[in-house]
Amino acid sequence: MKHPLLLTSLMTLLLLSSASAGGVIDVSTFGAFPDDGKDDTLAVRAALTQAKTSGARKLVFPKGRYDFYPDMAFERYQYISNNDEGLKRIVFPIAGMKRFEIDGQGSAFLFHGFLSPFTVDASSGIALRNFSVDYARPFHSEGKILQVASNSVDLAISEEYPYSIENGLLKFHDGKPRKERTLYPVNALLEFDPVKRETAYRARDYGLGDDIRAEDLGNRRVRVLREKLTGTPGNVFVFGPNHRLVCGIVISDSSDVAVEDVTLYHCGGMGVVGLRSRDLAVRRMKVTSAPGKDRIVSLTADATHFVNCGGKVTLEDCLFELQKDDATNVHGIYVRIVNRVGPAMADVKLVHPQQYGFDFIEKGETLELVKGPALTTYANPVVKKVERLNKEYTRLTFTAPLPEQVEIGDALASIKPYPELTIRGCTIRGNRARGILLNSRGKTVVENNTFHTAGSAILFEGDARFWYEQAGVSDCLIRNNVFDNCNYGVWGRALIEVGAGITPAYRAESRYNKNIRIEGNTIRHFHPALLDMYCVQGLTFTNNALEKTEAYPQWKAGAPRFTVTDCDGVKLQE
Repeated sequence: MKHPLLLTSLMTLLLLSSASAGGVIDVSTFGAFPDDGKDDTLAVRAALTQAKTSGARKLVFPKGRYDFYPDMAFERYQYISNNDEGLKRIVFPIAGMKRFEIDGQGSAFLFHGFLSPFTVDASSGIALRNFSVDYARPFHSEGKILQVASNSVDLAISEEYPYSIENGLLKFHDGKPRKERTLYPVNALLEFDPVKRETAYRARDYGLGDDIRAEDLGNRRVRVLREKLTGTPGNVFVFGPNHRLVCGIVISDSSDVAVEDVTLYHCGGMGVVGLRSRDLAVRRMKVTSAPGKDRIVSLTADATHFVNCGGKVTLEDCLFELQKDDATNVHGIYVRIVNRVGPAMADVKLVHPQQYGFDFIEKGETLELVKGPALTTYANPVVKKVERLNKEYTRLTFTAPLPEQVEIGDALASIKPYPELTIRGCTIRGNRARGILLNSRGKTVVENNTFHTAGSAILFEGDARFWYEQAGVSDCLIRNNVFDNCNYGVWGRALIEVGAGITPAYRAESRYNKNIRIEGNTIRHFHPALLDMYCVQGLTFTNNALEKTEAYPQWKAGAPRFTVTDCDGVKLQE
């Protein structure tokens, strides 16, 4: 008779062999079963390990709900540009893999606590398909407005957002006993209209600080004590989290990655973030609030964001709604020169805290040297040596001396080919702030989309003074879109706007954006301002159908239709 342990080992080997037969692994083989309420984190970890060692091409989930907790998750310290760094617990760590697909087959992935769903790192040919992402406890909190006074607002807070009032301060948490609970700190307040499913008309952000004074009124009603709050009874105040700690899908140093037929109901940061990667596609993704829950906000930051990427970036047939920031932003990063060590050597700094640790400069790379207040390039030094001093500072040695006019405060950025950007067939609506930020130097096409945004539908940005985001389009076509009553909020002066950080004294000499063509669009507008632009070389606005509406009250009567200054090659056709 064979030994029982030997039989068990043989059975396990047979199961694993069967699981990866034909290159497909079924997660249930590793003990993850839908709808049983158990923690499936270790099963996913084992399945990914097996896939990597066996060369399997696909991991499938029988349709249902899967729960994930941070206790047994993979751990890694991550620097994620435009989000907050930290030690992350990750359920799906996909690293060093090629030609691999995760197919949820319509499953719901429910995450519990401060837990990051997906990281794709140093991989290629990856596809994430057919699942939804949500959290048992959102990272933000919401309260229905009952009454507003000169120094307070009364809110009704549903059970979805556990809270307590301790020593006169409002604390949001996970609902566990006090000694075990995890806090969900917030620092901002924004009003939403739950009927229109959008930010309230002309609502603005209120900073709260770390201490929110409050009184308990009983029956889950709370009086927040703060002066000069405005709001409409029946609307919803959303308490935004104080950090962007938990992104949905992070793609770093990878290529040929597709996110398709995925729904992101919630995460505590940005939805899809691409870093130093190329050829990324997001198709038929939905960013929306979870049905059947007392929740209006979807994500707590941008729906998508791409930094120092190349190849092609495609957003196609997506829905981006009710997130607390833009639908997308595609840009590079500037570092600031803080010390000229020698003729061919300088110390540079990543300035914005949400860019710390973001390495993008390599030996042999050609950079652009930029005058900070003007955003004009005056040299292209080549990197001979890169010495990272810490997450903020790097020492660069160049192949030749830097120009004599280099000053502390000038900036450096990569001039690698930036991505061809296509945004097609998407709907962007109801979210905080703007629609899309177009800052890629590759060919950019925005077509057949629908915008209904609180601020500008499209913003061209870039600066070397605050965000340090490198931008400046060179070939941008905006055509056949529907702009449906945008600018009902406070995040924009016009429907399409340039916000580049160029000091007014330098705007006559700077031409940061080039070749912007806006044609064949349908524009329904209650606010008259259509363009507010400066420092553009080549700008046309032609064959667009304009329709005046009364959708919202006029908030700036007499605003000019076009404000275009310090530009060349302009053609404006009403």
